Amino acid sequence: MFVWLGCLSLAAAAQEQQPWRHLVSRTHTPDSLDVARLNHKAFWRAGAETVGFNIGLWAFDRYVQKGHYAYISWSTIKENFRHGFEWDNDHLSTNMFAHPYNGSLFFNAGRSNGFNFWQSELFAIGGSAMWEMFMECEYPSTNDIIATPIGGAAIGEVLYRTADLIIDDRSRGAERFGRELAAFVVNPMRGFTRLVTGRAWERRSTSGRRYGIPPVSVELSLGSRYITMLNGGEGRKAGGALEIDIEYGDRFAPSAKAPYDWFSFLMELNAVKTQPLLGRVEITGRLLSKELLDKPSLKASVGMYQHFDYFDSDTIRRRDENANPLTPCVVPYKLGTPACVGAGAMGRYIPSPGWAIDGHLHLSGMVLAGILTDFYRDHHRNYNWGSGYSIKGVVELRVPGNRFSVTVAEQFYKVFTWTGFDSAYGWATSPGGEPLNIQGDTSRASFNHLEFMAKWRLFHRLSVTAGLDFYTRITHYRNTHVSFDAWSTDWPIIESRQLGLHILLSYSI
Repeated sequence: MFVWLGCLSLAAAAQEQQPWRHLVSRTHTPDSLDVARLNHKAFWRAGAETVGFNIGLWAFDRYVQKGHYAYISWSTIKENFRHGFEWDNDHLSTNMFAHPYNGSLFFNAGRSNGFNFWQSELFAIGGSAMWEMFMECEYPSTNDIIATPIGGAAIGEVLYRTADLIIDDRSRGAERFGRELAAFVVNPMRGFTRLVTGRAWERRSTSGRRYGIPPVSVELSLGSRYITMLNGGEGRKAGGALEIDIEYGDRFAPSAKAPYDWFSFLMELNAVKTQPLLGRVEITGRLLSKELLDKPSLKASVGMYQHFDYFDSDTIRRRDENANPLTPCVVPYKLGTPACVGAGAMGRYIPSPGWAIDGHLHLSGMVLAGILTDFYRDHHRNYNWGSGYSIKGVVELRVPGNRFSVTVAEQFYKVFTWTGFDSAYGWATSPGGEPLNIQGDTSRASFNHLEFMAKWRLFHRLSVTAGLDFYTRITHYRNTHVSFDAWSTDWPIIESRQLGLHILLSYSI
């Protein structure tokens, strides 16, 4: 990702300043020769890359990692088909990010060999099914067969279009090597396809980009972050933070049917003790849209959007083993929505020259989601699986000259865990002692993220960003009995509230 940002900055022929965005390069449409060439479908090569990746990953797990799950045989394969799918207990980062990332490689086996967005999803489904049924001696995972292909399409299309910006078949020498290496890092499957087809060193009169150069803005932010519990005892952590924020395409382009011709991407990385390196990933990709208004002072559109959201944190205070079990979990929050799609509306109001108010509203259904729980513990899992819906809204005000902006963002998620356990049998085992095939605690939970952000532009590309984040999780547990000292309660309700602060120095590429 960092290599890609550097390549774009260095290779930009000219910088193009729009009233509301600083673009990394001049925009231009793709060459028709490149479009025709890259639309040529190579099914057998795409299939071989999908199967080959699975075999290579299995070999690494078996002979290098020596993972117990990689010792497969015909007996384990038959048992997988006999037993069928069940919910697994891996880490949130494994199930909600690593598996979708693997899905992006399957997806890009199709995309890199001429298939469109929807057709490439079939390769993601096929690659995921092959891994679940054949390549592990653990039972196939219900959550993986959902998260891997659907989340993989979101990550995969972002990486495909990002790598497309880097490639330039007209370049040569050190520049060409740097571009090919950067494209390979960003999108390994496309980089591999270019190697086996010879395109990685073939020099042409056109760029070799499938989508040309659309409007793209990139912002890098570096600074510090602070988080603290607001209930359930004191606890706080502070450290460094890095953010990458990308907007690709024109959010108010005329009615469009090409998936991800507009998307936004946000990644937050932490350098905070006890906290995960990857703290947050958000992708919003437009699947189709219809323009409603296109006036000088007012623009509006509606459409269908895919969402990929990932929030992760870890312990920020020491656990008291003798504490009331209704005390909120010492981990601030965890949430993942790898399979989420819904309707959205975007608008911009320009009350006077230089002033602008941007806003968008999204209502989506979550086929699969995971959210932190206070009770369920089995293997690496401290979250419940479920499904539900999300509501997102953002309002941003910018002043003339784009020197100052204020943003208020609200994200609300409702997660219903349908298949839980009866607490009379214990937290993680059935009466016979076998692991339960369940989503976690039977519950309904909400997660709310309210964010206030202000940005001051210091120089042409340099800004200071200050933000305030409020995180609230409320979980209503069912079929759950909790006792403590001389009292007990059924169907408890637990609320957890956290505060986050960040101050960042932001640079527009």
